[in-house]
Amino acid sequence: MSSTTLQERIGYRFHNEGLLERALTHSSYANETGERNHHLCCNERLEFLGDAVLQLLSGRYLYERFPMLPEGELSQKRSELVCEDALALFAREIGLGGYLLFGRGEAQSGGAEKSAILADAFEALVAAIYLDAQENGLRAASDFVLPFLEKKLEQMPENELDCKTHLQMFLQRDGNVRPVYKVVGQDGPDHAKIFSVEAYLDSNCIGRGTGTSIRRAEQAAAEDALRLFGVVN
Repeated sequence: MSSTTLQERIGYRFHNEGLLERALTHSSYANETGERNHHLCCNERLEFLGDAVLQLLSGRYLYERFPMLPEGELSQKRSELVCEDALALFAREIGLGGYLLFGRGEAQSGGAEKSAILADAFEALVAAIYLDAQENGLRAASDFVLPFLEKKLEQMPENELDCKTHLQMFLQRDGNVRPVYKVVGQDGPDHAKIFSVEAYLDSNCIGRGTGTSIRRAEQAAAEDALRLFGVVN
């Protein structure tokens, strides 16, 4: 397929099409060229940079989207947004596999459909855009990446941390007030435990919940507290 078609799909026109070509070149193709420094002709170095750019863009996006989430929970969300499966899905949405250059063996083994290869190629494409746009690199990369992140976040199932976030936001309207979650019991065998958690505001129990993990039980307790305060039905 023509790289021009790909540029139309992604909504970005390269000034240096050599960067795009390198982003689309798998190591198996570069190896077959016989070049002495063939590792410089494939997309592996761009993958390295693209991973860093994606971490930054997704981190900033989540930081601004969820102003009340602590660092650990932001990290969990980011790992879901930019994991291999997610990046491979993004790559498939733009048909990226059809533009990649493979060596004969990799092409015959279905490299264009392998999630790991597609995820790496997506990272490389992000880096290529970042470098090509020069001083506007972060803006250009962000314009390309954020629609994928937003769509992925909307499609993710309700996160077990959401009720805790909503409760925290509700309580902080009256100041820097934080609920405390206490594990008050656990039942069942090790492979199928059920945890019981209570949510406290000062010394007052404001919610109770159970779940197959402590986090799920905390979410249930937070939801119970939101019902108590009339935030949810």
